[in-house]
Amino acid sequence: MAGPFSGIRVIDLTRMIAGPVCTMLLADQGADVIKVEPPEGDPVRGPAGIASPMFVSANRGKRSFALDLKQAAGRDVLLRLADTADVLVENFRPGTMQRLGLDAATLRARQPRLIYVSITGVGGSGPFVKKRVYDPVIQSLSGLADVQADGGTGRPRMVRTVIADKTTAVYAAQAIGAALYSRERSGAGQHVQLSMLDTMIGYLWPEAMLQHTVVGRERTAQDPNARPDLIYQTADGYITVGTNSNSEWRGLCEVLGKPEWISDARFATGAARYVNAVERITSVGEILRAQTSAHLLPRLDAAEVPCAPVLRRHEVVGDAQVVHNALIEEFDQPGLGRVRQPRPAASFSETPAAIAGPAHALGEDTDAILTELGYTASESAAMKSAGTVVAHNTAVTGTET
Repeated sequence: MAGPFSGIRVIDLTRMIAGPVCTMLLADQGADVIKVEPPEGDPVRGPAGIASPMFVSANRGKRSFALDLKQAAGRDVLLRLADTADVLVENFRPGTMQRLGLDAATLRARQPRLIYVSITGVGGSGPFVKKRVYDPVIQSLSGLADVQADGGTGRPRMVRTVIADKTTAVYAAQAIGAALYSRERSGAGQHVQLSMLDTMIGYLWPEAMLQHTVVGRERTAQDPNARPDLIYQTADGYITVGTNSNSEWRGLCEVLGKPEWISDARFATGAARYVNAVERITSVGEILRAQTSAHLLPRLDAAEVPCAPVLRRHEVVGDAQVVHNALIEEFDQPGLGRVRQPRPAASFSETPAAIAGPAHALGEDTDAILTELGYTASESAAMKSAGTVVAHNTAVTGTET
């Protein structure tokens, strides 16, 4: 059975992580995603135009069309391709698509049903619009680095993954789904714009901006940063333990051998535990440190206290729950060998999503896509000779296969 986006064609003009992961999610859900790359390929690709591990993880299941948009002929090809598309996604710096004559107004005038998606760093205008923006810039501007600040020194710290890129990818995929649904009712496409900065501030707001939620009372809420995190060292590793309800707190106190904490005024209510979070977390940690994870975790589970071992990355693939969920799949990736990838997270009962296949070589699908667009063999050959298009990595190897 086909995925929920079966029959939807997506033109992917994006590079790096945020845009490619967005369109990869659509490919997993059945969309025909055509990745339009410059002759030199996406910067995340490996040498010789083959796929690097990062490229596979952001571009699996897409077709590769190598096209030089700096040439007028290349832009003409893209216009013809866009006429066949439902969605176009780009993440160029603001103003680039206008200069190329490929902006939303131009393409939607030709194809009113087109959903044109622009992903930017900080937005399409404003004081930072000319900044070159990557994930660390957004972590710094959004307040995320402050959320991660060292509890002792106050030094801001980065999350050690490109969280702004990947969160933006998910928000963008959701927005595309919403725009497609709207088009089903109205018949019209639209221009969808989102920035990494807007995404991350919205993402952080529910709990990380408590101090700034109520106007006029900005500093009356306790800063969530002002307490230790919920990673506890044990005698043989690390676990996480957290309680929200009174029943969970009672269970934890019983496991720790501290029943007197249940009625202790510092911890007797959720509000008290919140106010005295530093003392509470520190006190719990002192007891946990003397016992093993193997001893603690079954007892915490039996008491219905939320807990888990803190897995190192090499342990995740073989974790019992991950294996049970059949989360990690393997396939052969040309140029790399056997690779692992997580299957699509969402399961659809009637239109199942699935990994659509390996990442394609640079220009692997150029010839097929030109044929689909109605170009003759002689026209395609002329464009290859002029460097307008590249078929199967000819830009790197100098030969076609």
